[in-house]
Amino acid sequence: MRGKHTLKKNIFELYLAKLTELPLWVKQVLYIKLKEDMEKNCCAEFLDTSSSDMFSLHVPILTFNGKNELLERKNGLDTNIYNFLNLCEKGYSIIEISLNMFLTMEEAAKYFMFCIEQKYLEMPESAEAYAMAGFISGKLKTGEYLRKNKTLTIQQVQEALDEQKKIDDCNGKHLKFVEVLDTMDMVKKDDFKVIFLLKEEAKKRFILDYNMVPDTARTFQNAGEKTSAEIEELKKENKKLKEKLIQLLKLVKRNV
Repeated sequence: MRGKHTLKKNIFELYLAKLTELPLWVKQVLYIKLKEDMEKNCCAEFLDTSSSDMFSLHVPILTFNGKNELLERKNGLDTNIYNFLNLCEKGYSIIEISLNMFLTMEEAAKYFMFCIEQKYLEMPESAEAYAMAGFISGKLKTGEYLRKNKTLTIQQVQEALDEQKKIDDCNGKHLKFVEVLDTMDMVKKDDFKVIFLLKEEAKKRFILDYNMVPDTARTFQNAGEKTSAEIEELKKENKKLKEKLIQLLKLVKRNV
């Protein structure tokens, strides 16, 4: 039985809410340290990315076909697909879906692209969000990603592919597509470091442990009983999540 919107559990939002309750001087240090880390990994440009262009923050919207399939389940799809659609119907973002289903971002992207192809979900308004989903999932190659996010035109991509083939035929030396784009001054190779890093990082599974959530109640006087109750609720939810993970791992083990 599908849950109502009132039962919605935004795990990551709860975590962020706890972080924003931290004293300003702590948040300032966290921001500086994270910025330094982003710059070190050539990801500084991500700090300026619009939230609407981030695939992880995209909120998928079910189409009429998607709602019908979720309700009637005529196609007998994998249970995970229906769980994915169910969370989409509840208005969860991709990052919330991945945390609730214990998915990597790569797995979430694959489910998303499948549902887009089956017309269960509406196309995102952001070309970058869609292109990134395709790139992370492996559905879109580098050239297709650049075309979908409107960095390059179809003609430019074809020119680069032709140049790559020409180089291979003449020198017998294979250049990666990104290297060809770099030599043609279409896209700098260094600009792609962050994109490939994101794709690699998308393979990692992230399970948010509520024990990691900062206890801001100790930083303020008279925090009140409400804060303690909320923390206890988070601990209970964390326990449930761990139990779900154990069940999931057992299921995967049986299917291997």
